[in-house]
Amino acid sequence: MWMYLGLLAALFLGLHNLCKKHAVQGNEVFPVLLGTVSSGFLFIAAFYGLSVFYPDYALDHGYNFQKISWQTHGFIFIKSVIMASSWILAYQALKHLPITIVTPIRSAGPFFTFIGAILIYQEKPNTLQWLGFFLIIFSVMLYSKIGKKEGINFKRNKWIFAIIGATFLGASSGLYDKFLIQNLSLNPQTLQFWFCLYTILILLVILSITWFPYAEKRKAFKFRWSIIAVGILLQAADYFYFKALQDPDALIMLLSAIKRSQILIAVVVGGLVFKEHNKRKKLVPLAGILIGVGLILYS
Repeated sequence: MWMYLGLLAALFLGLHNLCKKHAVQGNEVFPVLLGTVSSGFLFIAAFYGLSVFYPDYALDHGYNFQKISWQTHGFIFIKSVIMASSWILAYQALKHLPITIVTPIRSAGPFFTFIGAILIYQEKPNTLQWLGFFLIIFSVMLYSKIGKKEGINFKRNKWIFAIIGATFLGASSGLYDKFLIQNLSLNPQTLQFWFCLYTILILLVILSITWFPYAEKRKAFKFRWSIIAVGILLQAADYFYFKALQDPDALIMLLSAIKRSQILIAVVVGGLVFKEHNKRKKLVPLAGILIGVGLILYS
């Protein structure tokens, strides 16, 4: 069941990436990020309110929110710091790079998670899993060559380093999620609620320095429907992902790889919607990534 939940998370993540590209195009990145996290938080907060005013109904329908210690709050705050940093880097990169370049680089995230799963959780990969991960990395390298044809130099473009940093932080957060869900026994909705709240507070501090004081930047911001969609789709994806992690048999390295199947939506549909170049050539490394994910699932 945890594998099916992982596929559901991948579906919502793929749709989330498409809406995110629409939200940041020609827009101020930080307020867009604040808007997406806030809309996701309001979505979760509706269920939190339900659990406060109608506790029995909420409990019967699985909307129970746990009471947690200050120490647990501290652990969740650490996750908020990690993910806020990852999102800031990713949103900036997405604004300046094609989605068909950004998404495949993000697909290297399972490799970092894979290494962490071996070193931290002692998850033991087999031969097919090794082949699958190295095939994913090789496919991402192919994307770098295609990216140069679009005027993107992977060695000199700072946004490439930004998306690589975002990928590494995102993978670190994925490993941390297993600790929060399994070791601290947090349920998905409790983790999502407090994580979003702390992330909003962090972003408000950043925006109070970089955006709120500047009238020109405030006027340049354009509100779009996709900002709300990004927040809700991400919460849906996170819910299914955290639900999968609740299974003690779930392997974080395989879940991370399964989530990468979102790339099919982002590259194929995104390439058509945003009319980006070299779509056919990008199908070759795309196939490599999908085969790599397939090897992991088959193993």
